[in-house]
Amino acid sequence: MTRIAEIYRNIEASGRDEVFIHLRPQAEVESDYRTALAADGPLAGLVLAVKDNVDVAGIPTTAACPDFEYIPNADAPAVSALKAAGAVVIGKTNLDQFATGLVGTRSPYGAVRDSRRTDYISGGSSSGSAVAVALGFADIAIGTDTAGSGRVPAGLQGIVGIKATVGLVSTEGVVPACASYDCVTIFAADLATAQAAMAAMSAGAPQRQWPADVAFAAPVTPRIAVPETLTGLDAEWQAAFDAAVSQAKAVGFDTVPIPMDDFFAAAGLLYNGALVAERWDAVGEFVSTAGPDAELDPTVAAIITAAGAYSATDLLRDRRRVEELRRTALAQLEGCHALMVPTAPEHPRIDEVAADPVVVNSRMGRYTNFCNLFDMCAISIPAGTVSDGAQFGTTLLAQGFHDGVIADLAARFLDTPSAETWPETGGAPCTELAVFGAHLRGQPLEHQLTGRGARWAGPITTAPHYRLYALDTVPPKPGLTRVADGGVPIVGERWVLSPAALGEFLAELPAPMLLGKVELDDGRWITGFGCDHIAPVQGRDITEYRGWLAAMA
Repeated sequence: MTRIAEIYRNIEASGRDEVFIHLRPQAEVESDYRTALAADGPLAGLVLAVKDNVDVAGIPTTAACPDFEYIPNADAPAVSALKAAGAVVIGKTNLDQFATGLVGTRSPYGAVRDSRRTDYISGGSSSGSAVAVALGFADIAIGTDTAGSGRVPAGLQGIVGIKATVGLVSTEGVVPACASYDCVTIFAADLATAQAAMAAMSAGAPQRQWPADVAFAAPVTPRIAVPETLTGLDAEWQAAFDAAVSQAKAVGFDTVPIPMDDFFAAAGLLYNGALVAERWDAVGEFVSTAGPDAELDPTVAAIITAAGAYSATDLLRDRRRVEELRRTALAQLEGCHALMVPTAPEHPRIDEVAADPVVVNSRMGRYTNFCNLFDMCAISIPAGTVSDGAQFGTTLLAQGFHDGVIADLAARFLDTPSAETWPETGGAPCTELAVFGAHLRGQPLEHQLTGRGARWAGPITTAPHYRLYALDTVPPKPGLTRVADGGVPIVGERWVLSPAALGEFLAELPAPMLLGKVELDDGRWITGFGCDHIAPVQGRDITEYRGWLAAMA
């Protein structure tokens, strides 16, 4: 039995008809799967589910409203990027109608149930995408996230959800919720797969440029802000978050309690103020003219209809207020590399949401709604379970374009170190630097790299054309020189950093140090620390040790 046949058999046997709105014919997916494997792209053969507010050519887009349906002629750029990398679309997934909700129950195609406890919600609005991954119907899934839709269902389903900085992935071909804050996101069962998919999607569907000084990792001992007071969590969920904080400390994070008042104030504005007017701008005209027989979710229709009552003045006022809150809230993160919060404060049952759909939904966004308003990036990662079987997730957030920092922190938290963080292949400008002395890991000047967001990328060895000299400097450091004869391989390290960070190094280098191209034993040439002609004259030859650490020992 082929892998695709097995997936289709599992879908049919699962009784989970609510997960997909449109499932492609098995034969078509089988054909695409064989083609993708032969092409051998970075995502070759990964099965992709797509939230049904994101266009896939030839498959209806409904946004979970049958009367809204249209058939796009082209893929959304985010979908196209993943397909170009080798992912194979299996179908379109259910969602809270018009991506309005964090519960996953607001759909005429049925409430999407939790992957393990079917009396409980899956989380929304990207409910079908998250559950498709959690049940193994897809390897990766596209979601969208305005208020937490790419994080809340990830947390409740025990999977990884990456929400990049606003605009790093194109939202063209996406039915908007609040266009100013919408993001296209990725779900996967593990961090490495999520990073690979996000890298492909970001590189293939850019909408916003990375800065030149982007960071790719956190320092050896990062400072992580945590809420000084948790609200909305019962004792068991509080204990689960406390355990996550303990885990963070165990892997070397320093934690710093901060007040969350300004974050929560902004979270409230997303739905309880004029910002919701963007929902009217997106689909308000359709909702107002759909007629009595249209399959509109009553809660969604009420939210969108009410959004049309706000004026432009109201919207401008609330945007000014968001900016004020952003400045004061992010000031709380000064000196911290990330903020860690519970992804969701609870896991409600479906009947609890039905009894009070607005209030329960609002509670679900307490720790997510502020993120896009503040132009932050976020990753939701699994962090254990509570006694009733609910899966607990925690989210790492950071200021915009620090996506690599939280990816690095997530890998450390999960104890799954990866070869790279996704921005390195996702379009962020980066370069390599070879170091051979005081900038090695654990040496006195390592902080000059980690403080600039550089990531340690492993040991290297030069081609056999170099000699090494101990220099009389403070702190002590070696000088590497290339020679025509008598050279040997020298051991060092490779770091990945931004072009801006490399430029700072070049501007600050003291004599006789210099930056130039260094040849590695695999034939590649990368930028590295070297030394001018003074080294052989004034330095002590330590070439016999073939590396600084060995010479020091």
